[in-house]
Amino acid sequence: MAVLSIADALKAAIAEEMRRDPSVFVLGEDEDIPGGMGGAFTVTKGIGDEFGRMENRGGIVTEGRCINTPISEIAIGGLCVGAAMYGMRPVADLQYCDFLFCMMDQLVNQAAKMRYMSGGKLSVPMVMRCPSGATNRGAQHAQSPETYFAHVPGLKVICPSTAYDAKGMMKSAIRDNNPVIVFEHKLLYGSKRKEAGALNSAGEVPDADYTVPFGKAAIRREGKDVTIVANLLMSYRAQEAAAELEKEGISCEIIDPRSLLPFDYETVVESVRKTGKLMIVHEDTYNFGWGAQVASYFAEHEIFLLNAPIVRVAALDTPAPFSPVLENYVIPSKERIMSEVRKLARL
Repeated sequence: MAVLSIADALKAAIAEEMRRDPSVFVLGEDEDIPGGMGGAFTVTKGIGDEFGRMENRGGIVTEGRCINTPISEIAIGGLCVGAAMYGMRPVADLQYCDFLFCMMDQLVNQAAKMRYMSGGKLSVPMVMRCPSGATNRGAQHAQSPETYFAHVPGLKVICPSTAYDAKGMMKSAIRDNNPVIVFEHKLLYGSKRKEAGALNSAGEVPDADYTVPFGKAAIRREGKDVTIVANLLMSYRAQEAAAELEKEGISCEIIDPRSLLPFDYETVVESVRKTGKLMIVHEDTYNFGWGAQVASYFAEHEIFLLNAPIVRVAALDTPAPFSPVLENYVIPSKERIMSEVRKLARL
């Protein structure tokens, strides 16, 4: 057992899977160049030292399972799909999740549909790692676009928020025969690259091999008055809010879905059966965010468990501002969560 940051837990999972399976390789921009960071957030630093770097040195290509790519997300996506169909297991690293939109055809029309269109004869076992969330970098480097991809049949979408889950879910993702998109919040990495507002998410991680299954939520805090479903950074803010509200006599149960596709409705249903009240908190925008899907599920299937309207707390429907003051206003805060819980608890 070791105490690891999420960044180090992800690195441990990738390295262990590369040792276990020679078909696993990593690729991305600044994936592990000498003197570089190891991706934008240090997750793959040192991978090339152990597994070699594939590089073009004066026309001579060196062998290795760490590939530093040009700044071309279209190429990264296409390489992943082709390599996965050929039998390899690529693990790609995007500098920011916003650049997923550059490879939408490769992800949505190719990776997601190939197994279905081939009648199961072909599979695309690829992993796309995507740093997400707002961190004072402006509108093109601050999105939380999980919903776009949770909408696509054939993809799996996960969002680990603890070091234990990061390692176990990454191992599950690499071993999965379907394309998996992994959203990793920039403020939770705990890497040597310091981020303003970063949280300490380090936790105990087993040295032994283990996996965390998709489609099984985690109850981060037990409570009896209000059920709050929140992922990534919002899971932490919801827990902070719950700790403060407990002093006021309001007991909140916090559920971290961990994966959005597949989604664990059963755990949320059992919690709402106890509390009768449901709040969903996410950093994605309000309109058509993944919380709307969870709310609609309850409206359609479990409406009689509720004794108050469902509440969603989300980012405002605007591009993320560059100004820290405005960004903090747009993104759900502990205070906004507390305010909405108080209203809901009174109903």
